[in-house]
Amino acid sequence: MTNERALSEIEQLVLLALARLNDDAYGVTIRREIEVRGRRPVSIAGVYSCLERMEQRGLVESWLTEPTPERGGRAKKHFRLTAAGVESLVQARQRLDRMWAGLRIAPETVPATARRSRRP
Repeated sequence: MTNERALSEIEQLVLLALARLNDDAYGVTIRREIEVRGRRPVSIAGVYSCLERMEQRGLVESWLTEPTPERGGRAKKHFRLTAAGVESLVQARQRLDRMWAGLRIAPETVPATARRSRRP
């Protein structure tokens, strides 16, 4: 068992988006990938905040592109997984797989107390 901090859901989604996008991974494309494929809304600020934390932990690395050709074009900050980022994703997947192993969840197996709606 490792002492490293487990990945949060958003960290896993961002790392998975990086893995899918390869060298086309920057804030906007990462956000779009999470919203389209993950069906989860996420703010661009949330994506960048997550990327910054993970870069400090050595899970991702970044580089700046040349400015875009249009007038006033800006450089884009791209991101990619590091070996440590890949290993963290693998560990997260293995952890979830162990928890799901042999488990069957269906609406009828959920205790009645858990099915009650919350008070407004």
